[in-house]
Amino acid sequence: MTIKIGTRGSQLALWQAYHVQDLLKQNGAEAEIVTIETKGDKILDVTIAKIGSKGVFTEEIEEQLKDGRIDIAVHSAKDMQSTLPEGFELIAFGEREKSHDVLVSHKTIGLDQRDLVLGTSSTRRLAFLQKHYPHVKTVPVRGNLQTRIKKMKDGACDALWLAYAGAHRMAFDDMIVHEFDPTQFVPAVGQGSIAIEVYESLDQTKRNLVRKAVNHVQTEKCLIAERSFLKKMNGGCSIPVFVLATIENDVLTLSGGIISLDGKTTIEKSCCSTTNAAQKVGETLGEYILENGGREILEEIRIHQSN
Repeated sequence: MTIKIGTRGSQLALWQAYHVQDLLKQNGAEAEIVTIETKGDKILDVTIAKIGSKGVFTEEIEEQLKDGRIDIAVHSAKDMQSTLPEGFELIAFGEREKSHDVLVSHKTIGLDQRDLVLGTSSTRRLAFLQKHYPHVKTVPVRGNLQTRIKKMKDGACDALWLAYAGAHRMAFDDMIVHEFDPTQFVPAVGQGSIAIEVYESLDQTKRNLVRKAVNHVQTEKCLIAERSFLKKMNGGCSIPVFVLATIENDVLTLSGGIISLDGKTTIEKSCCSTTNAAQKVGETLGEYILENGGREILEEIRIHQSN
C-alpha cells in the first residue's frame, strides 16, 4: 500500500512530512511525498492577516486531496482554520513538541533593550508584545524559516519570534536566546503538533492505518479542546486568541482567551474537565470569553483589519 502525502515545500514542512512517512513505514505502508505551493508561500510581501483568506497555507493542498492526487496532507496544526471546508477532516495529530515561543538570534539581545527590533507577523505575538514590552519595535518578516533567518542576519531585525517546535526541528537550538513562559505568552492553537487532513472519500483502510501510525491520543484530546475553543471564537491566524490544553491524571485543563491589538485588554480564563469532554470544555471557555468582552475585542479587530 502506498500513501501519497501532500505538503508545503519548506524545509520545516518537509521535515514534518518525512516524519509522517517514517511513522507510516514503521506500520508497513510505503509513502510518497508530493510538494505543493500554497498562497501563503507565494505572497510574502504582506502579513497573513492582510492576505484575506483563512486557508492561506491549505487551499491548494485541499484541492489535491479532493481530486485524489494525494491521500493525506501534513500540516502544522497551528495553520489550520477553525472550520474546515465541507468534506474535509483532521484524522490524526502527531505527538506534541514543546509548545512555547522563543526568540532566535545571531547575537546577544535582551527584551529590555530600547532599540530592539523583532521579526514577527503574528497578531497574537504583536498584541502580547504591546502588553508586556511596548517599547520593542517589530517588522513583518515572511518566508520559510531559513529565508527569515537570512533576512535577520542581513539586518532586517535583531531577532525572530518563533515557535520552539520549528526552531528545534530545524536544529536552530543554539540560536535560541530567549524562551517565553507559556503561561504568560500563551501559544497559538495547536502549536507544536502535526495535523493530518483528509477528504471524506479516502479509503477506510488507508484512513485507519494513518491514524494508527500517527495519532497521539493525549495530543489529540488537547487539540480537540483547543480547536473547539478556536471555532467558538470564530478564529484563525489573523485573530489574537490564545489557548493551551494540558492533561494530568485524566484531567484536562484548558487556559486561554483573547487580547486586544494594543495589548491593553486581555480576557482569559481556565477550565477543567475529563479528557472525554474535550470538545465541550473548549466551547464553554469560548462562550465565557465572548460573553465577558471577547465579542467587543473581535469586532474592534475586524474593523481595524478591514481598514
